[in-house]
Amino acid sequence: MKYRSVFDIIGPVMIGPSSSHTAGAARIGLVARQLFQKEPSWVSFHLYGSFAKTYQGHGTDVALVGGVLGFETFDTRITESMKIAKERGLNYSFHEEEAQLDHPNTVKIRMGDDHQEMELVGVSIGGGKVEIKELNGFELRLSGNHPAILVVHNDRFGAIASVSTILAKHQINIGHMQVSRKEVGKEALMVIEVDQNIGPDILQEVEALDHVEKVTKIHE
Repeated sequence: MKYRSVFDIIGPVMIGPSSSHTAGAARIGLVARQLFQKEPSWVSFHLYGSFAKTYQGHGTDVALVGGVLGFETFDTRITESMKIAKERGLNYSFHEEEAQLDHPNTVKIRMGDDHQEMELVGVSIGGGKVEIKELNGFELRLSGNHPAILVVHNDRFGAIASVSTILAKHQINIGHMQVSRKEVGKEALMVIEVDQNIGPDILQEVEALDHVEKVTKIHE
């Protein structure tokens, strides 16, 4: 794995005790919150491998809840996240899973409210860095460390080109792009990591495209 600077090796400014089990968990929870676009009414955390064995001792539980509440890795409120969640009416639960996955620090987050549900799989890869591996059944690779947009669209000819054309028009540079689909000609997901935050006017322009169903923004 390549690091851009010494701070990528040391890890982010964070609430401890662990960059992988605490900061990484908080980052995964925060990405889930941003993708859901609002605070859910309930959330369940399904923990695998090392997460399942040590989540209470390493603060993974409070970090995940804090992330879902919208707290950054350095937010001191993370230590009180469970209390704050109860005050806000957020119902949460933890489930220790026995299945062995590719990475030991893996969590599946299911969240929802009366109107929608979402499922996300994330891994903490060390130093506070994370990867989102799956979203609502779509396979993807999203770091959560860079601004990004997720575009749910119909799998049609020219769909990718039309989105990239809008970004190029506004001088938005694409750092990484991935397209995932469950079935040819059906719903697909475009994941585009960019070098700068994208304003709401550009998001609206992308969402107005005929083949686009939904656009979600992730910001660093």
